[in-house]
Amino acid sequence: MKNILACIVTTITLSVLITNAHGRRVLQSFDTFEYTAITCRSHSASITEFGGVGDGKTLNTKAFQSAVDHLSQYSSDGGSQLFVPAGKWLTGSFNLTSHFTLFLHKDATLLAAQDINEYPILKALPSYGRGRDAAGGRFASLIFGTNLSDVVITGNNGTIDGQGSFWWQKFHGGKLKYTRPYLIELMFSDIIQISNLTLLDSPSWNIHPVYSSNIIVKGVTIIAPVKSPNTDGINPDSCTNTRIEDCYIISGDDCVAVKSGWDEYGISFGMPTKHLVIRRLTCISPYSAAIALGSEMSGGIEDVRAEDITAYQTESGVRIKTAVGRGAFVKDIYVKGMSLHTMKWVFWMTGNYKAHADTHYDPHALPEITGINYRDIVAENVSMAGRLEGISGDPFTGICISNATISMAAKHKKAMWMCSDVEGVTSGVDPKPCDLLDGQQSEKKKKMIDGGCDFPTDVLEIDNVELKSCSYQMN
Repeated sequence: MKNILACIVTTITLSVLITNAHGRRVLQSFDTFEYTAITCRSHSASITEFGGVGDGKTLNTKAFQSAVDHLSQYSSDGGSQLFVPAGKWLTGSFNLTSHFTLFLHKDATLLAAQDINEYPILKALPSYGRGRDAAGGRFASLIFGTNLSDVVITGNNGTIDGQGSFWWQKFHGGKLKYTRPYLIELMFSDIIQISNLTLLDSPSWNIHPVYSSNIIVKGVTIIAPVKSPNTDGINPDSCTNTRIEDCYIISGDDCVAVKSGWDEYGISFGMPTKHLVIRRLTCISPYSAAIALGSEMSGGIEDVRAEDITAYQTESGVRIKTAVGRGAFVKDIYVKGMSLHTMKWVFWMTGNYKAHADTHYDPHALPEITGINYRDIVAENVSMAGRLEGISGDPFTGICISNATISMAAKHKKAMWMCSDVEGVTSGVDPKPCDLLDGQQSEKKKKMIDGGCDFPTDVLEIDNVELKSCSYQMN
């Protein structure tokens, strides 16, 4: 039976009498931090034990890496946790290890160093073929790991501050030879938890699990200026079994962007993102989507389940972005329960997204977009209900929209729906959708009249994961 514990962190202060070196009895206090995680650890240490200084000025990159390297010896002996106490901890990029927890005190802030030499250069991701900002490789993320198992990054709402303006200026000035670092990236890894943190001003994407599986992102707050470049919130990329829940995101790009590789590189790598749950997401992103599927989707995206999504002043609800040359598929997408406030579009699908990795993409690689289901949606102050643009000769099919009430803005677009190269059915949708979504005689139309569009009732593996009660004691 599913039994998921909430990610609750509590602090308990214990005072005990001990005998000091002079034989006197003194009162000693211990703070015990209790939290929930996929795995608890047998060994603990504080960053201060490795020379860390939380004054906001001292560079702690070597301290963090030394601490992780030292604690890695316990990976086969119950694992380890590294505690970051109150303070401002300036650091460059450092790598994590397996069977490891990084825990941030509520008054701890990791400050990303504003020195490009603190971020090693990595090769481009194989499913992308190049960097996203430049043709070369990419800077390593602030917190990075590859080929890991059982990794937890958590705290009692401690902060990771990317100090992104340093990078945004270089990006806008065309001064970068490599792609900007992300705040957290884990590659080729299994069993990941990122929870109870606040992420600020990332140089680019915030959380990027890639080529990984069995991932939980829970209780994370992400904040960046709404005009900051490419500050996507959470981007599962060629990942399987992922759960994103109870997150609050304000960003300059998509709050959640589901990806799986770019053009011919993603097709060749062939690793889809699938079995993804997104629930209780709150998003503010005036120039992007609450949830985007693509545009880099060339490994395929399937079985995405989104429910209880709230968005304010956001460009679109759930957007599909693709193009000729992407290939692969976006299929079996299920959205239930969206509450949208001040939107440009509620439904947006784009088959002509122009960005390509290079000029070598296959013009015959057409994406398959099918089985897209939306139900139980309330939206207000909307400029246009839907803009659904498939690909000529490659229509988007199996679109289903039911029980959607959309209140238009006072100055809404004259055409409330715009549709081309799409096929689908609707029921209980106001204002009336375009004729291409009529589908009156289809079997799906007859089936949905009573029950609405599909939403799966089975439980994914990731929803059966139990979080355990863990603790850390600090003297």
